[in-house]
Amino acid sequence: MKNLMDVEFHCAIVLGAKVMADGSPSPALARRVAHAAALAQGGRVAHLLMSGGAVNHPTPEAQVMRNLAMAAGIAADRIVIEDRSRNTIGNARYCAPIIAAHGWTRLLLVTDTFHLPRARLIFARHGLTVALSGARPESVSAEWLMAHLREIPAMMKTLYRLAVEKP
Repeated sequence: MKNLMDVEFHCAIVLGAKVMADGSPSPALARRVAHAAALAQGGRVAHLLMSGGAVNHPTPEAQVMRNLAMAAGIAADRIVIEDRSRNTIGNARYCAPIIAAHGWTRLLLVTDTFHLPRARLIFARHGLTVALSGARPESVSAEWLMAHLREIPAMMKTLYRLAVEKP
C-alpha cells in the first residue's frame, strides 16, 4: 500500500445496501464494493470504510462488504468497518468520528450513481466534504431506472429529516 501522502484519497467511504436472506450481497452491495475495490487496487484510495449495519439480515452490511473486498484482494488492514448505521444519515453520523479518529481528510464517497446527490448532501450536513465516485451496473434494467425514480421521494424525506434533526 502507498503512503497516505501518495494517494489521491485517504479513504473511500463505501455505503451499504441490502444483504439477501441467505446472507449474500445484493447486486447493489456487490457493485459498490467491486467499484471501491478497483479504486483501492488502482492506488487511488488508501483505505476502505465500509458503512452499513444489520438492516435486513442479522449480519451487518459492512461485514459482508469487508468479506467481498478481501475476496477481491484488499488487505484486511486497509478495511475499516462502521456497522451501526441503518440508512444514509446513519452512515454519515457514524462514519464522521471514525474519519476524525484516523485523521483522514481526502474522502471519496462510493455508492450507486443515482444515490450520490442525496448522499453528498447528507455527508456535507455532517461536516464531511467528499468527492464522489458512482458505481453502475453493467447494463441498464427496469430496476436501475426505478431506483432513480425512488430517489425523488427519498430526497424529499431526507431534506425534511435534515431540517428537523441535529447531526
